[in-house]
Amino acid sequence: MTARADNLPSYAIFAGVLAAAGLPIYIHAPKYFVDEYGVSLAALGAVLFGLRLLDVVQDPALGWLSRRFGAWRKSSVTLAGLVMALSMIGLFAIAPPIAPVAWFALTLALLFSAFSFLTITFYAQGVQKADRMGGGDGHVRLATWRESGALIGVSLAAVLPVALMPLTGTPFAMFALLFAGGVLVALFAMRSEWRAGGAVDGVGFGPILSDPLARRLLLIALLNATPVAVTSTLFLFFVESRLGAAGWEGPLLLLFFLAAAASAPVWGRIAGQIGAKRALLAGMALAIASFGCAAFLGTGDTLAFAVICIASGAALGADMTLLPAIFARRMSDIAPEAAEGFGLWSFVSKFTLAFAAVTLLPLLEVSGFEPGTTTGASEEALITLTLMYAVLPCVLKLVAMALLAQTPIEHSYADPALQET
Repeated sequence: MTARADNLPSYAIFAGVLAAAGLPIYIHAPKYFVDEYGVSLAALGAVLFGLRLLDVVQDPALGWLSRRFGAWRKSSVTLAGLVMALSMIGLFAIAPPIAPVAWFALTLALLFSAFSFLTITFYAQGVQKADRMGGGDGHVRLATWRESGALIGVSLAAVLPVALMPLTGTPFAMFALLFAGGVLVALFAMRSEWRAGGAVDGVGFGPILSDPLARRLLLIALLNATPVAVTSTLFLFFVESRLGAAGWEGPLLLLFFLAAAASAPVWGRIAGQIGAKRALLAGMALAIASFGCAAFLGTGDTLAFAVICIASGAALGADMTLLPAIFARRMSDIAPEAAEGFGLWSFVSKFTLAFAAVTLLPLLEVSGFEPGTTTGASEEALITLTLMYAVLPCVLKLVAMALLAQTPIEHSYADPALQET
């Protein structure tokens, strides 16, 4: 069947909207609340980490709810989508009616709770959809559409607030309204898929946590996503203060995410030739090379950093396309109807971003770093920023590479299926 007959474009649209509510919020929200309301970096980091502690309990519970609400899936997804849209408007388009840090915590709690429920339900639905499309090939075809859509959504959400700045005096408010419109479009596009999915009768966490390969894949995902979380958290500060390139944040972010989106199908073909594990290892090596080069940059090296953005974005394409497809295929083998598996996957992804925020932002503040400073920042603060942005990700990626190299996954995933990407 064709992608349109399988309704795969709707999965790309929905994934794009979900992705817009994830990583870009960690890029923009902290700096927005620092610049607009003078909230300290340490306070914002503490809030983000506290929200992730909530996820320790919440995400597994949301996985359970996703199963229990199987008979009312369309209604529950619609409600969660509306909560997510309204929370984004509250975060960026409404002046805090209470203390800014408390409003930041409240709106993000609602936003990320709805985001988690939708992500868990969406990925669990994808397993069922892919199985009906034809097993291993179905998982890769669906993952290609879904993750490509997610990368495009991330790209748009990352650059839109900056791109809107010359056009309106309230770019973040306009972004929030556009996001809310996107949620409505995504809900409409997927309206028939939830009904087709029916109820999801899960079996809990047992089959997932007792499976050595599933546990290993979750650990690899944790280690492999942390460098992206680190660089995403510090990206705007690095461009503005280390490179002295204020105003270039938007184009550089766009380069990064477009490179990721463009590379996604290429990594699928590479995996079809050399195997999924080797392709992921190659992507990790490319990430290390690009992060390492960033450590040597200074004021005025904007062009060199643009090249690094392209390389590191291409490396991200491997992470976002191959690793979720591998995990989804493993879920199909051991727990095809368990939404809890994607509750764990969602928690791993978000925990890395929270860990980066709660550790790096306070350390920056202690070093004497002042947001918004393009000249005159202390050398100690700039060195700290560079070490955290460029060197720390290299160390984390090396650990992830070592773990992946020791993980026997090739025999479980037929490489010819990856050729279809």
